[in-house]
Amino acid sequence: MGAALLTAEGGLLLRLFSLLLLLGGLLWLFFGVALMVRSLLEVVAQGHVQDLVELVFQRRYLEKGPKIVVIGGGTGLSTLLQGLKHYTTNLTAIVTVADDGGSSGRLRQEFDVLPPGDIRNCLVALADTEPLMQRLFQYRFAEDSALQGHSFGNLFITAMTKITGDFERAVQASSKVLAIRGHVVPSTNTKVRLAAEHADGSVTLGESKISQVSVPIRRIYLEPSHCEPTADALTAIREANAIVLGPGSLYTSIIPNLLVDKIVEAIVTSKALKIYICNVMTQSKETDRFKASDHVRALITHTNPGIVQVVMVNTEPVPSSLLDRYRQEDAFPVEADAERIRALGYQIVAENIISTENYVRHDADKVSRLIIQLIVGNRGRFAVPSAPASAEAAAEARG
Repeated sequence: MGAALLTAEGGLLLRLFSLLLLLGGLLWLFFGVALMVRSLLEVVAQGHVQDLVELVFQRRYLEKGPKIVVIGGGTGLSTLLQGLKHYTTNLTAIVTVADDGGSSGRLRQEFDVLPPGDIRNCLVALADTEPLMQRLFQYRFAEDSALQGHSFGNLFITAMTKITGDFERAVQASSKVLAIRGHVVPSTNTKVRLAAEHADGSVTLGESKISQVSVPIRRIYLEPSHCEPTADALTAIREANAIVLGPGSLYTSIIPNLLVDKIVEAIVTSKALKIYICNVMTQSKETDRFKASDHVRALITHTNPGIVQVVMVNTEPVPSSLLDRYRQEDAFPVEADAERIRALGYQIVAENIISTENYVRHDADKVSRLIIQLIVGNRGRFAVPSAPASAEAAAEARG
């Protein structure tokens, strides 16, 4: 009885939220057009026509950049997208939908929708709109409210799914609201669950529970085992100049996308350059004591050796002050055993690719620059801009 009441209340809240979104959307559209017209008039009136020319040039220049597909989920994927969007607008993020924890998990269970959290983070990362709109999508309601723990963006995508009747259409609508550079698509529209088989034969069902089990992972798989990929995901892979796997959780963010039917086959048969960005730190209870080559072996064991050509690893030492903090979480730097990776038949890029401000993270700009250099070096047929592109710089380059 109590559970039914909670579900009914949740449904009512979502319907009210959907109505507010519809009304709010109309207002945003009206004010957006008004602000755009006013901004253009101000630019002309104040003599800032050159700024407008720069903006138009940058957009057109970025449209000529390489077609890059990035596959993954979590913080690693959204971080990389923030860097790549300054080099090309021909970006497609293919995102896992196996998340079942936190706000995404609750919405998934209560409203029978795909988890919106990772999708939301990628949309915000690629957003080319006002910072206020980005902050709005990332706003998380207080713990003492009826919407406790939910982010506005998650609720927005869930409501749009109910309004449009389709998760992909909801993501497309959200993409327009945020005016993103590129595309964000789920790897599948099937409501999959991630499962892990451990070294002792036991099985853990649910993405959020896998990292809680200390027994090493033997393999992961999806339930149901067969699920169709989205058409947009396959099209993006086929047309890509480069396909990037990661960075992100190996077992819970990257590989789940590759377990979707036809995804691996499409990547292997693609003529695109295939790059795997190895994690900087190990993950407790998932990749304990893993070296870079162990990450690669796990990746190809679950998929196909032809899924990657280049492996990118970090060589920069992690500051001792941060090491102590990560050690408390049983996380340690991933050893870049380059020779073993070469022995597996892969090209390796070993560079300083980290940022160590407060946390150890991949540096979005460093990694993006290396990806662009790899594309140019291996293909040499793209007009790749430096970030940020400008009309003035192009004029100088032409001499």
